[in-house]
Amino acid sequence: MSTEPSTQTQPKTVGEVRVTFLPLNQTCQVRMEDLPYGDHGEPGSILDVAMHFDIDLEHACGGVCACSTCHVHVIEGMEHLSEFDEEGEADMLEQAPGAAMNSRLGCQARLLGTGDVVVQIPEWNRNAVKETPH
Repeated sequence: MSTEPSTQTQPKTVGEVRVTFLPLNQTCQVRMEDLPYGDHGEPGSILDVAMHFDIDLEHACGGVCACSTCHVHVIEGMEHLSEFDEEGEADMLEQAPGAAMNSRLGCQARLLGTGDVVVQIPEWNRNAVKETPH
């Protein structure tokens, strides 16, 4: 199965969910048994998926819930994500510009595998420049 982001609607298989990143309109098909992809945030988090599919989602702290740069707005599918952490995640979101009732930290919001999720990366949080290592 290709790991390339897709903007086409493809049929899902069992154990697979779609995560759509707006405004990029990139939909990633995620096989739950393949998670975690890497070490970006909580295993199977929105940040983990974004990094695997080459979607720029800032995470200044490295995905350890010590900043708010991976803040996203969940447009659809909040019920398909892990529970909101009233302590650590809430504390960090208090610092996030534009935080709202549908805000989550990408490093903390884990896919449950129960349905599709659509997230909006806030405009102020998009890094269009990819830096090359020195």
